[in-house]
Amino acid sequence: MTKTILLTGATDGIGLLTARTLAAEGHKILLHGRSADKLAVAAREVGGSPETYLADLSRLDEVRALAAAIRKRHDRLDVLINNAGVFKTSQTRTEQGLDLRFVVNTLAPLLLTQALLPIIPVDGRVVNLSSAAQAPVDLRALRGAVALDHMGAYAQSKLALTIWTQDMARQHPDGPVFVAVNPGSMLASKMVKEGFGVAGNDLRIGADILRRAALSEEFADASGQYFDNDSGRFAVSHQATADKGAVAELMAALEELLAA
Repeated sequence: MTKTILLTGATDGIGLLTARTLAAEGHKILLHGRSADKLAVAAREVGGSPETYLADLSRLDEVRALAAAIRKRHDRLDVLINNAGVFKTSQTRTEQGLDLRFVVNTLAPLLLTQALLPIIPVDGRVVNLSSAAQAPVDLRALRGAVALDHMGAYAQSKLALTIWTQDMARQHPDGPVFVAVNPGSMLASKMVKEGFGVAGNDLRIGADILRRAALSEEFADASGQYFDNDSGRFAVSHQATADKGAVAELMAALEELLAA
């Protein structure tokens, strides 16, 4: 059955390879990127006439506009893959004074998911690209009051993403499926090359697990879970996910920032 699938951050790396893989299977692909030129190139590489959507995910107004554009053209979205992310960047603050890493990696995918949820069916899926790098969230840093280094911001933002994935699953027990996935450490992505200066492992490792998370029966009953592709199994992402008080505080902070 043909699925309609949106991938954010799909102009290079794991996002682009996953899009190519899914398009080759005949699915309707919606590509997101923040560069019109790169989107055009990616669309040609993906093939199958994918739709393209331009948005800077560090700007929440553009995230809202992205969701509105998709809902204008579609009344059903089977799979949302929140793949876009940032690790190392020269600009670490948004115009609103928030940490750009938190905005792109945590807030933007949450806002996009909430805005698109009305057209995601109960048998649909939301796949969030998490990471093996996770660290307890400093709410002061989330609100932009404390500066973090690249790894600190990245690790905290990915734990926050994983936590809201699990919280959304609790809020929607009848579906869709919400799952967080570590696609594999040190894959050959632009992020790894820029951040660590190494070539990295085969990107197909990451693309394959994102495809499985999006479509396979293996993930059909996995809502609220975290899949660690380094170990090849569902696992506990971080002990902080079990701290109900911390989770509630984080979710309240995220909703507060999205409402601002």
